[in-house]
Amino acid sequence: MVIKVYIASSSGSTSIKKQQQDVKGFLAANKIEFEECQPRGTLSPPQIFNESKYCGNYEAFFDAREDNAVYAFLGLTAPPGSKEAEALAKKAQQ
Repeated sequence: MVIKVYIASSSGSTSIKKQQQDVKGFLAANKIEFEECQPRGTLSPPQIFNESKYCGNYEAFFDAREDNAVYAFLGLTAPPGSKEAEALAKKAQQ
């Protein structure tokens, strides 16, 4: 599964540029394979998809990151040893 991040390469908004960089930086730092795509229609970038399944926008991504739930947000299995995997294991034990 490939994560697709729809970005606007010519956006004049510094806020959008920062959000796009934040998403791409997080994915790269966590070695999550992703592909940059140009936005379709009226979507306000960044928009995040797992193949053709819509995951959410920047605000949803940010919330998932704050909750240590990015892998679930992306529809991926959290790698062993990650905070998200540890939280899931702890929940399963309860």
